[in-house]
Amino acid sequence: MATTATTIKRGVPPLRAAQGHSFFWRRLHSLSGIIPVGVFLIEHFVSNAFATNGPHAYAAQVKFLTSLPFVPVLETVGIYLPLLYHSLYGFYIWFRGQSNASDYPWAGNFMYAAQRWTGAIAFAYILWHTWTMRFTGTHLLTHSSAAFGKVQAELQNPWALAFYIVGITAASWHFAYGLYLFAAKWGITVSDKSRRAFGFVCLGIAATFIAAGLLTVQAFFREQWRNTPEDLPPQQEQPVESGKLRM
Repeated sequence: MATTATTIKRGVPPLRAAQGHSFFWRRLHSLSGIIPVGVFLIEHFVSNAFATNGPHAYAAQVKFLTSLPFVPVLETVGIYLPLLYHSLYGFYIWFRGQSNASDYPWAGNFMYAAQRWTGAIAFAYILWHTWTMRFTGTHLLTHSSAAFGKVQAELQNPWALAFYIVGITAASWHFAYGLYLFAAKWGITVSDKSRRAFGFVCLGIAATFIAAGLLTVQAFFREQWRNTPEDLPPQQEQPVESGKLRM
């Protein structure tokens, strides 16, 4: 009985760039962390910073955001779904990888581990913050004047205050280092020198976001705005006399 010999090619076939589904999903994960999730994070920090101008300024900003057309659709398509994908695929990458920061204590390994942990902390913080602000207590979509007082009341709990500080720090670091990784992955920073320089820029971005977040939190504890009611009275305009604003 004749036998047919099977020829097996030696070696491993070369990998080709952009081949397979993993490349696409990883690139989409990287992009979604900047647009729209990163853009929303920037907007959220800026909007919350209006608290430093007082309860009425904060309420006015919340009213502006909640009065935009199709708010539920914008939130679902522009925030919730991209954030859910970015988070879940990030967990998938984390669980499939193997951290060796303890075996090889190099800066890159520590940064890899820090990026995963800050992402997990930020995800937990966002879930909790969204639930407490949007789906419990006073409904801010219909009572924007209650926004300052609601946040202020929540921050009286020391555990909530600590979670705010940790969440702000984690989200700021995760976004800033995500920018660094995005620039490297997408070929924006191609040399060691450019990556090192952009690394300092990203470090400055993280520090700026953390400082802005902490100053915003501090605004809810200012003496002149203590015990702000959850239903602010309308802001009274100061009278104008002889063409001058009375101070």
